[in-house]
Amino acid sequence: MGFPAGSGRGVGEVARLSGVTVRTLHHYDEIGLLSPSGRSAAGYREYSEADLERLRRILAYRELGFGLTDIADILDGGDPTAHLRRQQRLLTERIDRLRTVLATVELELEATTMGTNLSEEDKLELFDGFDPDEHAEEAERRWGGTDPYRESRRRTTSYTREDWQRMADEQRRLHRDFAAALAEGESPASTRAMDLAERHRLLITGWFYECSYGMQRSLAEMYLADERFTATYEREVGTGGARFVHDAILANAERSGA
Repeated sequence: MGFPAGSGRGVGEVARLSGVTVRTLHHYDEIGLLSPSGRSAAGYREYSEADLERLRRILAYRELGFGLTDIADILDGGDPTAHLRRQQRLLTERIDRLRTVLATVELELEATTMGTNLSEEDKLELFDGFDPDEHAEEAERRWGGTDPYRESRRRTTSYTREDWQRMADEQRRLHRDFAAALAEGESPASTRAMDLAERHRLLITGWFYECSYGMQRSLAEMYLADERFTATYEREVGTGGARFVHDAILANAERSGA
């Protein structure tokens, strides 16, 4: 991000130059992370060059995955080395887990493409203790039948590597957008959060089975009740991510009248 030389820039101009929203800048101001230090002749708040430099640093740390609380601590005198070392450890752990998940998905895809099945032992080992068949049984208990599971199996058995890659990319973008909304202080009942919940429902409908609002509500409850799902959303969306997604799904269902 680069700003032209000069000072006294309004919030709209700073938002345009930095690529963040005006709402995000207002949120940073509200929590004391970045407050404009100047005033225009008309009394409007304006950002000085020092403010813009602080914003550059905030965005740089955000890119590295730091939360706003940690960024404030670093910028206000905390030890950046300690924070960076902790973030390095967390990122390394995440990379290691993603490598394991990728290897698991590739093996499962090979098995599907070849028309073979993994053994129960392989499933438990490769899915890190998560048995897909147990999930299917849970779906049947929750939803009173196996139609969604059968529909999902019918669709996914014909998927190619490219299909799975597109689905995974779409899901990652959704999680990234959920994470941004959470980090920027959005309410789960905001239009932005509810729209993301609707994308979540349509993603499932598009790739696996017809996901009604009632079905999505059940999924949302499972994200909180099952620690495996909770851990996934906490990791991908951020601290409080499972609750945020859950509440957004419920708010979106209410918005739809379901």
